[in-house]
Amino acid sequence: MAHNPHAPQPGPEGTHDPAGSTQMFRAFVDEGEPQGRRRPAEAASRSRTGVIVGVVAVLVVLAAVAWLALG
Repeated sequence: MAHNPHAPQPGPEGTHDPAGSTQMFRAFVDEGEPQGRRRPAEAASRSRTGVIVGVVAVLVVLAAVAWLALG
């Protein structure tokens, strides 16, 4: 088998990542969930409320336009 000089070479702790991107990614993932994030159930509830308010607002605008056009 041919030797690839660009392939990662095993180091004392396994495979060494010269760019450090794997270590940076693991640190990002392992740091846990930030304090300001909501739980998915709360986010879905707020999203649903926003959609309902938006639909009601669109219906009010359409009713006003129809009233002005026909009145």
